[in-house]
Amino acid sequence: PGPARMARLPLARVKALVKADPDVSLASQEAVFVLARATELFVETIAKDAYVYAQQGKRKTLQRKDLDNAIEAIDEFAFLE
Repeated sequence: PGPARMARLPLARVKALVKADPDVSLASQEAVFVLARATELFVETIAKDAYVYAQQGKRKTLQRKDLDNAIEAIDEFAFLE
């Protein structure tokens, strides 16, 4: 039904996090939705890349070292180092 259902993260929680930033005075519902959706896509991408490293270790469960390996190996995640 509307944009609220297209996001998996609770939009009220995302809006509360946005409002916690002292540099942000107000944020539209569309901006909150875009932030929520972008966060979901980011988490999905890094989880898939980290899962490759878990599979190399013959595991099905992600561990911190799998995320660290993905961050080190993939240039898109360089900002996380």
